[in-house]
Amino acid sequence: MQPDSVILKRYAEVLINFALNDGEGIKAGDVVYVVTQAPGVPLAKEVYRAILKSGGNPLIQIQDDDFRLIHLQESSDEQLKFFPEKYYRGLTDNIDHYVRILAEKDPLYLANADPRKVIMSNHSVRKFREWLDEKEDAGKFTWTLCLYGTEGTAKEAGLSIDEYWEQIRRACFLDEDDPIGKWRSVSTQMNAILEQLNEMPIDKVHVKSEGTDLIVSLGEKRKWLGGRGRNIPSFEIFTSPDWRGVEGKIFFDLPLYRYGNIIKDISLEIRGGRIVEARAAQKEELLREMISQKNADKIGEFSLTDKRFSKITHFMADTLFDENFGGEYGNCHLAIGKAYHDACQCDPKEMTDKQFEDLGYNDSPEHTDIIATRDREVTAILKDGSKRVIYRGGEFTF
Repeated sequence: MQPDSVILKRYAEVLINFALNDGEGIKAGDVVYVVTQAPGVPLAKEVYRAILKSGGNPLIQIQDDDFRLIHLQESSDEQLKFFPEKYYRGLTDNIDHYVRILAEKDPLYLANADPRKVIMSNHSVRKFREWLDEKEDAGKFTWTLCLYGTEGTAKEAGLSIDEYWEQIRRACFLDEDDPIGKWRSVSTQMNAILEQLNEMPIDKVHVKSEGTDLIVSLGEKRKWLGGRGRNIPSFEIFTSPDWRGVEGKIFFDLPLYRYGNIIKDISLEIRGGRIVEARAAQKEELLREMISQKNADKIGEFSLTDKRFSKITHFMADTLFDENFGGEYGNCHLAIGKAYHDACQCDPKEMTDKQFEDLGYNDSPEHTDIIATRDREVTAILKDGSKRVIYRGGEFTF
């Protein structure tokens, strides 16, 4: 099943003329690197056309999952660690933007691969990601992710392919005559919430829900972010907390698709900022393998999604959409691992790694979002000790 050309063109226009460059779209002469898995080629073609139409210069990479599986199954450890430094250095220097189209034919295509090798392979390009992060911190690079629905992913979500694409169309406002106008309207509403959150002298937040009792200290020089076009869709309002001030327990009811496997019913207990206990009803050994990576036992992101913005009403078997789940109670999610430097009130390009470390920004090769959708109440504990409920029933209270 392939969506009609109108939907794909609207999708591409949103990605190129809204999602990139912080909601402003690309400029003439910008170089846009487009990476898609093979089933997403129909959308990639429209993205390519949209780049050309806007005066940009597209670079395209099409990935076939079979080649990655062969590489994981038949490579030595040394081959898995191979990093073509000159190639990636040149790519980093040349691109202004990056569009990633997620389009897995089978979300479990890596289920028969050794998770240790999958993680090792992902680490091999860490330097490339660090270079892009540095370029982003300098204000010279933007990116976005999107999802192209496939029969395999729809099946994992328990939906027909038509039902799955209906969720994508609604979530990305592709049924609107002017999707970009709608996105800008939603961003304006989200920015009003962000303004109030960032004006509040919040010391920490207390999250209470069934199976969850968690304290998250924001830390110094923090700000809340959201509505910028990083990811389409993107309804989350988030920050990167001081990992040292996270305490308590949290239960995640949505399954996590990661490294070719499904991890279900994750529970974490955090003491002194570190995950001291990690349990799961399925694939607990993979969860522990993930957390055993450098600094992956610390929290890099805390996020809330308001159900008034998100039209996603069904589990989608893909983190990009699941972390933006609206449903009845919105969602709360944490990311284990790497923090976002742009959640700092300071100018990231004027900060050193040591300064970020001193402020409690976690650094790790891992960044995995885990999602909870049960009804929750979030109370802000202000610096003067007073309290204010900021989120209840799936909505911010202002």
